Amino acid sequence: MDLASLEAFLAIADSGSFSGAGARLHLTQPAVSKRIAALEAQLGRRLFDRIGREVALTEAGHALLPRARRILSELDDTRRALDNLDARIDGRLSLATSHHIGLHRLPPLLRVFSRAHPGAALDLRFVDSEQAWAQVLHGQAELALTTLGPAAAPLRTVPVWDDPLEFVVAPDHPLAARGEVGLDELARHPAVLPDADTFTHRIVAGHFAAAGLAPTLRMTTNAMETLKMLASVGLAWTVLPHTMLDAQTTVLRVPGLRLARQLGHVTHAGRTLSNAARAFLAVLDGATG
Repeated sequence: MDLASLEAFLAIADSGSFSGAGARLHLTQPAVSKRIAALEAQLGRRLFDRIGREVALTEAGHALLPRARRILSELDDTRRALDNLDARIDGRLSLATSHHIGLHRLPPLLRVFSRAHPGAALDLRFVDSEQAWAQVLHGQAELALTTLGPAAAPLRTVPVWDDPLEFVVAPDHPLAARGEVGLDELARHPAVLPDADTFTHRIVAGHFAAAGLAPTLRMTTNAMETLKMLASVGLAWTVLPHTMLDAQTTVLRVPGLRLARQLGHVTHAGRTLSNAARAFLAVLDGATG
């Protein structure tokens, strides 16, 4: 099978459209269509159903998907292993990171890395932490900087930053004048939190559940900046990292409770790290050591 056609197949499956695949591969939509037509002709199977602008995998497409990921992942791993025979750091580093880390932790690291290794090509993806883990698992990203959750093979996690969290409200929120509140009081007021399947939500919900309570959710969003805005206008209370605290919000102390999450990097234990990835981890170690 032609590897370029397999890359186009995966790009369509991941993006959900031929145009999205073209943007990802820097190809025109007709060029992507031509690759898929060639692959379908070679396999003798239709891989996508096209209904208007909607694109869906056929049964044959679903069967090919994990195998295509495995083939291209093995190829990437082989390329990295061969590139590592040369000590130069000028390959591509695919790095997935959460928006919060990208804004509040990553900039100084990127500055040092890009100045030390100008020949390295950085493929930077801003996604939710859980999506970043999935990209490393499936070989779409070599390295991820995210909120850390329970690790499971073959993923390997290394804590880098302890990220304390605080309950916050708007300065004119009814709870703001109290300063110190209990979880039962918080449960009686609306909250805005990250989605239920995120590591941060599980941390918060776990403390409420341990007390036999549950937050009263008004809405959820995974963008920390949006959570801060919603809390700052008095819509609800939320939980924010220390790095985001300012005069727009008031911190609420909950006696006997300390919220924190671990931030760090995620790699695949069964795949070879490129020289560029090793160099980035060295920068990370130097900045936090």
